[in-house]
Amino acid sequence: MNWSRGWIRLSIAGVLAAGLAGSPAVAATLTIRVENVAAAGGVLRLGLYDAARYPDDNSRPVASADVPAIPGETVITLHGVPPGTYAIQTFQDINANDRMDSSWLGLPLEPFGFSQDATPFLSKPSFDDVKFTVVAGENSQTLHLQTMSKDSPTNKARDAVRARQRK
Repeated sequence: MNWSRGWIRLSIAGVLAAGLAGSPAVAATLTIRVENVAAAGGVLRLGLYDAARYPDDNSRPVASADVPAIPGETVITLHGVPPGTYAIQTFQDINANDRMDSSWLGLPLEPFGFSQDATPFLSKPSFDDVKFTVVAGENSQTLHLQTMSKDSPTNKARDAVRARQRK
């Protein structure tokens, strides 16, 4: 009799544990601080990608957000993110036309950013250059928008922050 009660308790505990494993309680919250947002306004468009989706420019992100661009810093919080390894890709859609404007050479004309503050060279950075880990609970990332102009105020501010971090 005691054995069967113990077995029932273990079975119920197993069912509860299995049920909780797939619940939002184990999911993560990711707060992203996007700095160097231009005063030009528009919409900040952000995508969170896993390794399989990141290389494809037309793939759907794991999570995304389109929020009004707040000059200086815009904070975006994503809820219910499954723990894992991800990359962030974002841009400030200044004219709110739902796409990243680019030159005839394909160079971005609007501020953009990647996790790990990776800087593109002829193409977007590799997943290895931008990846970070999200664990259950609260997580945060900070990235700085950049432009293709080396002397832009955005890039100067980002470089100053990086210099302070290295010290």
